[in-house]
Amino acid sequence: MAYVVIDACTKDFVCVTECATSAIAPQASDPAAAGVSQVYINPDECIDCGNCASVCAQNAIFPEADIPADQAHFIEKNRAYFN
Repeated sequence: MAYVVIDACTKDFVCVTECATSAIAPQASDPAAAGVSQVYINPDECIDCGNCASVCAQNAIFPEADIPADQAHFIEKNRAYFN
């Protein structure tokens, strides 16, 4: 199970720096950052450590199993960013 970022993300990149495996993208220095409204977590690289969720001031990061039903489409949106 991976963590998932939903649309409450304000793209402050704090979670990106706390990620133990660099599973969150884009980074602030990445030119792609300007073209997206949020960051995304790669479910194949996420080790479920929870570091990202613990520093997210917007509460925009959830374990996949706990994501609110009306936000479930973000599971695929996060995965699709990396495909």
